[in-house]
Amino acid sequence: MKEEMNAQIGIIGGSGFYSFFENSGKPFQEVTIDTPYGETSDTITIGEVSGKKVAFIPRHGRDHRFLPHLVNYRANVWALKSLGVTRVISPCAAGSLQKHVKPGDFVICDQFVDWTDGRKNTFFEGPKCVHPSAADPYCPELRQIAIEQAKKLGITVHETGTVVVINGPRFTTKSESKFFTNQGWEVINMSQYPEVHLVKELDMCPVTIALITDYDAGLVGDVPPVTHQEVMNVFKSNITRLKSLLISIIENIPVEREHCECYNTSHTS
Repeated sequence: MKEEMNAQIGIIGGSGFYSFFENSGKPFQEVTIDTPYGETSDTITIGEVSGKKVAFIPRHGRDHRFLPHLVNYRANVWALKSLGVTRVISPCAAGSLQKHVKPGDFVICDQFVDWTDGRKNTFFEGPKCVHPSAADPYCPELRQIAIEQAKKLGITVHETGTVVVINGPRFTTKSESKFFTNQGWEVINMSQYPEVHLVKELDMCPVTIALITDYDAGLVGDVPPVTHQEVMNVFKSNITRLKSLLISIIENIPVEREHCECYNTSHTS
């Protein structure tokens, strides 16, 4: 692969976050990656941030044509790996399941709960038998960098949080949402799984920045039902803060991975 098509860091943009370099005034290129798993959600743009090559792909396509249960997660993740990416930052719009996690807050998730079904959720389909650990799904080194940089920027950030991933495209019933709240989980989303685990399966480091856009429907039973338009409006109003945080994180990612074992995930069997 040509050097200019290499990248060190990948960003997978969520709902309302469809471009990264286009309005930056800096040069970038678009590439199409053929994968063994079919087409990616969109072309990948590659540019430079603080001397580091960064590859950006919008999770749902730049026109938001792929609903969460129809995203080709394996193709997106494999394409980033093929470019040489070792760290993947995955911002996403998310709902809050707890009163103290407010719309506009950022959560650096440390755990997920998979409530999805029917998704292609692994690269391991034989004949090799591999059982990768998901005990600690997010990279501790990247999480710490994200937390520190969010604080420096004055962003209200929650240093831990469990995200329950529902299948979508529908939102939860009040009863489902109340159940999730009663479990003590903080965040609800439709796209974190299998994306984060696929990143780990390919020995890359994942970190998720959940931007809270709303309170979920069952929270104490006294919040209005969430709408997709509401989610988009809140996310877009915070996109500048999110991009500033992404740039700060990228600036502070060390070249070598020294404080995590993410590079060894696929060798666990």
